[in-house]
Amino acid sequence: MVDDELPAIEELTFLLGKDARVGDIHRAESGEQALKELDATVFDAVFLDIHMPGLSGLQLARTLNSRPSPPAVVFVTADEDCALEAFELAAVDYLLKPIRPERLARSVSRISEPAGEALRAPEMIPVELGGVTRMVRRDEVQYVQAQGDYARLHTAEASYLVRVPLSELEQQWGTAGFLRIHRSYLVALGHVSSLKLGAAAPSVTVAGAELPISRRLLPAVRNALTPSRLRSGG
Repeated sequence: MVDDELPAIEELTFLLGKDARVGDIHRAESGEQALKELDATVFDAVFLDIHMPGLSGLQLARTLNSRPSPPAVVFVTADEDCALEAFELAAVDYLLKPIRPERLARSVSRISEPAGEALRAPEMIPVELGGVTRMVRRDEVQYVQAQGDYARLHTAEASYLVRVPLSELEQQWGTAGFLRIHRSYLVALGHVSSLKLGAAAPSVTVAGAELPISRRLLPAVRNALTPSRLRSGG
């Protein structure tokens, strides 16, 4: 674990020490000190604070990601604003201080999953709701709507505004079953229930919402949405 605040290290050491799945615990009070230990020893996971003098937690995570077999990274911080950048660095989890034991236990569960299971774990998207950062599973997102430099994620229960352009989500999620159908819309192919081609304005229906298809993107949409791939029902 890496944190420049001794009380935070002591608390995390205490909580992790109570978990039977956790073995040896090493502590570092700076990113530079942690990097020296990581150069000398193989670790399964690193719990990282973000804001530290010198090498920050995000910088250390980038360095680790450049290695062939990096350890799992869990960020532990009081800063809600770095969640998106943390997950772009393939962080396993993002814990907010003060740490809740049950959330820490879930992080350890994700770390201890077999490699294949970890790869199949759904990507979590950090969203801000009422000043609180919560996590939304990517596979719960039915479609995404552009709103300027932001994007609105639509799920079955609610919609969430995230500070990411639609074009960036298109690049990141293209291999996860999402398709750009219009300059304003990105849809999850698994949630498309119908495709309308004969009308003057082609469209798809996703979770009851009829969304337009641009003429430029129509061939790609038609190829992707064969009858066998459409969801049954409305």
